[in-house]
Amino acid sequence: MEFVEVFDSPGKGRGLRAIREVWAGDVLFAEPPFASVVFDSHAASVCHSCFRRQEKLQRCGQCRFAQYCDKTCQRAAWEEHKQECAAVKSYGKVPNENVRLAARILWRLDKEGSVVSDTQLAALEELEDHIYDISEDDLKDFKVDIHNFLDYWPRSSKPHTVDSVSKILGVINCNGFMVSDQRGLQAVGVGLFPNLCLVNHDCWPNCTVVLNNGNQSAVDTMYHSQKRIELRALGKISPGEEVTVSYVDYLNLSEDRRRLLKQQYFFDCTCEHCTNKTKDEGVKDIPSSGRLVPEETVKEITEYSRTMLENMEKARIEANYNEVVKICRECLEKQENVLADTHIYQLRMWSTLSEVLSYLQFFEEASTYARKMVEGYLKLYHPNNAQLGMATMRAGVTHWQAGFIEIAHGMICKAYAILMITHGPTHPITKDLEAMRMQTEMELRMFKQNEYVYHTMREAALKNQPIRMMAEPATESIKNLFRRK
Repeated sequence: MEFVEVFDSPGKGRGLRAIREVWAGDVLFAEPPFASVVFDSHAASVCHSCFRRQEKLQRCGQCRFAQYCDKTCQRAAWEEHKQECAAVKSYGKVPNENVRLAARILWRLDKEGSVVSDTQLAALEELEDHIYDISEDDLKDFKVDIHNFLDYWPRSSKPHTVDSVSKILGVINCNGFMVSDQRGLQAVGVGLFPNLCLVNHDCWPNCTVVLNNGNQSAVDTMYHSQKRIELRALGKISPGEEVTVSYVDYLNLSEDRRRLLKQQYFFDCTCEHCTNKTKDEGVKDIPSSGRLVPEETVKEITEYSRTMLENMEKARIEANYNEVVKICRECLEKQENVLADTHIYQLRMWSTLSEVLSYLQFFEEASTYARKMVEGYLKLYHPNNAQLGMATMRAGVTHWQAGFIEIAHGMICKAYAILMITHGPTHPITKDLEAMRMQTEMELRMFKQNEYVYHTMREAALKNQPIRMMAEPATESIKNLFRRK
């Protein structure tokens, strides 16, 4: 490894630290998955090789389960799918993603061993499984997975004990990394990346992780590349400094983050932001306008907001978007002048409402809430946080759709600067954003030369285009690094 080495991190066990100075946007290491699978819920809409979302996929003629973009992707995936294909046919049904991933890992372990390259820093048996920390409810599901695995595992493959199967399923439970689609907007699968498992958590990290889906479409196979994660620096990291990522979304109270980390990853977070409860006041604050709000009122509205968020999420899952809008508007009306513009419940309402209104093509109203959301995020998130970049990009696009070209261009430029660091210049979403930046720059010049002509041409262009629905709001955006159970 050119930039990192393994060391004993005080109070954390093993970790990675920098051995050379790196700067914002530098890739500390790239790592292909030891094994990866598509989520059960996306098995029919995502390529099982490159994890790209496609409208038309070609089904495997043998097992009738795996689906691919084309023959190129199918050939690239055959080595990993070959034994799975026969197992699915023999079993007569498709097991869940945990069992499928465990099987792929064990097939590769049997063939190549637990260290498969010179750059792999940890053998699979060295990774934590936390089996003895699993709660009773989760333990029931865990035992079901073991039972299903033993039924699914082919008699022709090397037999494995219950202990070895339990070890692998435990490693998946606490180290399975969520794999995104080609745009990086939605989690569509899970994979195991041994080197990434060594990177410790910090709520205010100095690195971020992004998936590069690779390239299997080039005519010349010399230019093909496999999917891989990239660990990218968010700022300057000095030699000897520990490399960290955030396992959970920062936009929570420190006690909520600590609870999530303990529940999912079985450790107590002692980072500076949790210890000092940094920015907790902002996340649960009341307005700074000087208006005195009774404590009982704040408590009442906070509880009301929590209930409305649950109702809103339920309506969103059911795709009842008019109900989502109604709930958000009612809740925001009660939150006004009671909760601060950085309060987590208000930010979540603004985020959802702006996204759903954009989907319903009420762009002007959506832009108002999108702008408030970004202003709140700027006060809370790390300046190079990927979530901040994605939210700013979405707000910029919403303003452009609403015809506010000056604000749109400014937001898109800010988002582009952040995503150049977090995703890099070759990521599809960065390329899309660069094209958008060039377009808004051209439109802004036209707007400044003659505002009337700009709006006239814009209206004419919109009239000539048939109305089409925006992309449906995603139900599972990527805010946590590793998969939540």
